[in-house]
Amino acid sequence: MKIGCPKEIKPQEFRVGMTPSAAGEATGNGHQVLIETGAGLGAGFTDADYTAVGAKILGTANEVFDTADMIVKVKEPQAVERKMLREGQILFTYLHLAPDPEQTKDLLASGATCIAYETVTDRNGGLPLLAPMSEVAGRLAPQVGAWTLQKANGGRGVLMGGVPGVGPARVLVIGGGVVGTHAAKIAAGMGADVTVLDRSIPRLRYLDDVFGGTFKNSYASASNTIELARQADMIIGAVLIPGAAAPKLISKAQLKELKPGAALVDVAIDQGGCFETSKATTHQDPIYEVDGIMHYCVANMPGAVARTSTIALGNATMPFMLALANKGWKQACADDPHLLNGLNVHAGKLTYAAVGEALGIATVDPKTVVGI
Repeated sequence: MKIGCPKEIKPQEFRVGMTPSAAGEATGNGHQVLIETGAGLGAGFTDADYTAVGAKILGTANEVFDTADMIVKVKEPQAVERKMLREGQILFTYLHLAPDPEQTKDLLASGATCIAYETVTDRNGGLPLLAPMSEVAGRLAPQVGAWTLQKANGGRGVLMGGVPGVGPARVLVIGGGVVGTHAAKIAAGMGADVTVLDRSIPRLRYLDDVFGGTFKNSYASASNTIELARQADMIIGAVLIPGAAAPKLISKAQLKELKPGAALVDVAIDQGGCFETSKATTHQDPIYEVDGIMHYCVANMPGAVARTSTIALGNATMPFMLALANKGWKQACADDPHLLNGLNVHAGKLTYAAVGEALGIATVDPKTVVGI
């Protein structure tokens, strides 16, 4: 199979869909790897790093899309990239279709087979291709939130760890999954007073057992959420409904109840955001203010630490990429129900129910597409 990896073109996106290590695994399995020139530079990988493992360098994204049987990326294809997709081609990347009707429409029109990293599952009920970036984004959230809290950036002017005689920042993390747990660990490590909210009692028990001395936890009822939000200097939105739009947990009307200059960090922005006033921003212009509350809503947070993120993502995606290349997408999905869960679009049909529900589009059972 010819596997293509174009350079990412989303603003301030420095990651690359395939590491030289993954490219070497693919060529070692008898596949041809096509890399757009300069695709890896943002993550510290040169064209020579790819040619050394047998990959071929192509001059433009058009050449990659025209030649490859499977496209491997990081971020969802942008409008110009979606026009380059063709019928029968495989797209393997993050998609986040639920809040993005335009992308969904274009992918359906392309006739391509589109497999989303964020909905591939594992035997433990986890999301193995989302987890590495959730870990990165979670660990980044307190860091960027601390920057947003600085007075020069419009924030409250509160130091995360405080100083002797002055208390630390209060950080509220909404969601106790992968993102929330990593965010809480880092925020607590910075010296902040941290509380994690979740609706799963078993998850709260786990957090208490493992991190009870590091940060607090509480049940995420609506009344409890706003009560703790009123006390917070920073609120990190870390909720996830796999493949679906994120729920709105703090409304615009409730902003007036928060501390002036409080920082909202919305890690769920890829799925539409979990604050009503959230809108996607970029690393170039990451924060904005609404009713005195500062919002950090960068849609590709892990892109800020592109090398770490690229290697972590490549480690996770490589086995699935090889299965798709070695067996073909249909057989690979038939053999692995967890990879089948990643199938979102095939030949003009939507195959992921949560996306269909969010966008009001009829879906088909992916098992019927694969023939099982």
